[in-house]
Amino acid sequence: MVVKSQDVADRAGVSRSTVSQILNGRADHFTAETRARVHQAIADLGYEPSAAGRALAKGSSDIVIALIPDTTFGGNLQDIYSALTDELSRRGLTLVLRLATDTAASLERVLIGLKPRVVLSLTPLTDEDRRLLECRGVEAIDPGSSSSRDTNAEIGTLQARHLIDRGYRRLAFAHLHDARSDLFGGARERAFVAECRARGIDEPQVLALGINAEEAVAALDQLGEPGFAVGCYNDDVATALLHAASLRSWRAPEDLALIGMDHTPLSRLTTPPLTTMEYDTSSVTEETVQAILHRLDAAKAGEGRTEVRFRVIEGGTA
Repeated sequence: MVVKSQDVADRAGVSRSTVSQILNGRADHFTAETRARVHQAIADLGYEPSAAGRALAKGSSDIVIALIPDTTFGGNLQDIYSALTDELSRRGLTLVLRLATDTAASLERVLIGLKPRVVLSLTPLTDEDRRLLECRGVEAIDPGSSSSRDTNAEIGTLQARHLIDRGYRRLAFAHLHDARSDLFGGARERAFVAECRARGIDEPQVLALGINAEEAVAALDQLGEPGFAVGCYNDDVATALLHAASLRSWRAPEDLALIGMDHTPLSRLTTPPLTTMEYDTSSVTEETVQAILHRLDAAKAGEGRTEVRFRVIEGGTA
């Protein structure tokens, strides 16, 4: 049997309107005794308030929408969003994942239908999206608003720094050929190049390849000769180049040095194992949760700030 608000009201000896007001932010209009009776009735009956009804009464729901860009959904993102779902749930919020689109009209339909409290985007929101969210009274969090750090730039900087500190002087940066999958490569490449310039290293070459032998070999041939060290967008790119090196009879790291990103399971199975980078997904989750809570109510956010730290995993390719 579905428990309704009227059932709660009958058990608590109050009106249905009283139950509704107590559940929708106007509990201070009633005595402590009345509030206690209502909450006890809710517990006894196992009543679950209607999300749609609460959204109508409050003007917004307890939904947080995460806009997922048109990219591959790797293991790290799965871990982050799984943990984020649990953490927000403990705080009475529901995470809804939605693929981002190129049109604000599509976003507007979602805002009207779900009335979210927060929209979280992995990529910078457009000016049109921001105007729409502001007009609808929805808080927006994107890379430009939630953190002063550019983590992708930090990845590119650390990759270049690691290679240069080990004596490499001919460097390159390798992207995925598919821009959809290489969502953050631009920021990483720019930081990689900037670190080379700052350290007096010649301008690095820029490669683009797919995860297949033909394109990986073509990218390797673009370098012209052995002796390069390559910062790779991710471990897939590094693995493809490592395979191409074996086809060209180049040795790693003597003829070709590589550093990947993500510390994927595959990176531990190559010969030699990849030198790569990783980060603690739990720190990303906590940083995101705190950014959301701060937007909703600064008093509920934790003190201090969780910092996402990257570290190099030493392998045999650099």
